[in-house]
Amino acid sequence: MDFPSPLPGPLSRRRFLAALPACVALNAATASAQDPAASTFSTPAIKITPPRIRIGQIGTKHGHAAGKLETILKFPDLYELIGVVEPDKERRAAIANTAPYAGICWLDEDALLSTTGLKAVAVETPVAELAPTALRCLSAGIHIHLDKPAGGSLDQCRAIHALAQKRALTVQMGYMLRYNPAFAFAHRILREGWLGEVTELSGMMGKTLNDAGRLQLAEFSGGGMFELGCHLIDQVVSLMGPPQKVTAHTRRSFSKKDSFADNQLAVFDYPNATATIRTNFIDPFGGPRRQFSITGTQGTLEIRPLEPQPLARLALEKPHDRFSAGYQDVSFERTAGRYDAEFIDFARVIRGEKRLAWDAAHDIATHETVLRASGML
Repeated sequence: MDFPSPLPGPLSRRRFLAALPACVALNAATASAQDPAASTFSTPAIKITPPRIRIGQIGTKHGHAAGKLETILKFPDLYELIGVVEPDKERRAAIANTAPYAGICWLDEDALLSTTGLKAVAVETPVAELAPTALRCLSAGIHIHLDKPAGGSLDQCRAIHALAQKRALTVQMGYMLRYNPAFAFAHRILREGWLGEVTELSGMMGKTLNDAGRLQLAEFSGGGMFELGCHLIDQVVSLMGPPQKVTAHTRRSFSKKDSFADNQLAVFDYPNATATIRTNFIDPFGGPRRQFSITGTQGTLEIRPLEPQPLARLALEKPHDRFSAGYQDVSFERTAGRYDAEFIDFARVIRGEKRLAWDAAHDIATHETVLRASGML
């Protein structure tokens, strides 16, 4: 589907790359003694000063909810957890004695949002409740970490960012590859022109989903592309800007059982490049097969696996920095946790030490692209 008009205030690739967070800035280390062609990149330590940020979490049903709470608890020098909101009593009882929820304080939403000194909330509700919950938090004057995707409509996403801008509050979207060191490296080499002019991007994220999970995700017609492909689409828009055109291909493999879109392809057109993103929820090896690649007129970068310890294969027409012409492997320091850098950066932004690299224009452009790629717009 064509974009009818330019997206409001699009984030330019140059401006985005220049604003990459310091916590994922990469420095070349010495080449591996075992493999001279392999180089390792590491993330520098970030020092954050007190006082601690008072934070809460609303929701436990999002797929990332437990991981986000675990990360908040991991940094007691940065965050003071006030408590968690879960209105579903059966859900709360089921998880109350399990990690990371054991021993935490349970609150209702009004009590949390009226807590003196509360600065931030991680919004981890089911997807249908993400946008309304985010708006209530922002209305209360609270910074939010909002898990993905940003609601079921473009209007919801725009309303969230409009309110945040009006109240001078931060919306940090929970796209999990933003702080991934391999993708930070990809942004760096594009910024420095190692690959020349980009002509092709491709990516895949998949998994196998049981019947209960399929029914849950079928609530939105966008299926797996909306739920999982959004992470890679966020990277496409970050690297290339909003596409000129998006074409969605959707397959519902078991239409007699449910309406879940489980096998999808989206094509993104740019003036001199194309990008393709696939999601496949009937792939038994969908997790380890997750991958992303960028090809330009002077080289290629292939990232596989994406997590938990990403690896990359870099091909260059001519040498750059410590890398020679031809193919070579690039390894990255294993992070202690998927969301660590995300919540370290969130703390720095709330304290006014830096600006978030992803602004409202980018988040809105990403969400519009996600909706088009999912056939929801």
